[in-house]
Amino acid sequence: MTYYKEPIIIEPIGWVRSEHRDCKAVPHNGWGRDIQSEIDLLPDMEPAAREIQPGNLIWVLTWLHLAERQVRRVYPRGDLSRPQKGVFSTRSPARPNPIGLSLVEVLEVSENSIRVKGLEVVDGTPVLDIKSYQSEMGR
Repeated sequence: MTYYKEPIIIEPIGWVRSEHRDCKAVPHNGWGRDIQSEIDLLPDMEPAAREIQPGNLIWVLTWLHLAERQVRRVYPRGDLSRPQKGVFSTRSPARPNPIGLSLVEVLEVSENSIRVKGLEVVDGTPVLDIKSYQSEMGR
């Protein structure tokens, strides 16, 4: 088997605009379901978002740019009384490739902006991709 070994280059399609400026202030692990924020898309991404409508659920992939990348084990939810786990067994932002995955509700759509609810990231977080949520496999 041949493995792809070249660097993978990913360009942001936009950035998150949020009232949260500090990682420690952002609710996480589902506690931030009511957080409202904007996804500001690059102008050339507008055609890719035309069918997104208020009420839709979408997956948002982000680059957790402030996360540590050398960490391999963490205390789940930062609770030092719990045993450490490998980052692949947690939702910790600290990981080799700090990709965030969030299922959010679309509240409003304008030309290059999508207002969403439930995106638990700080202001300025790069958005890598947006994918449609399908409630059943194969649809």
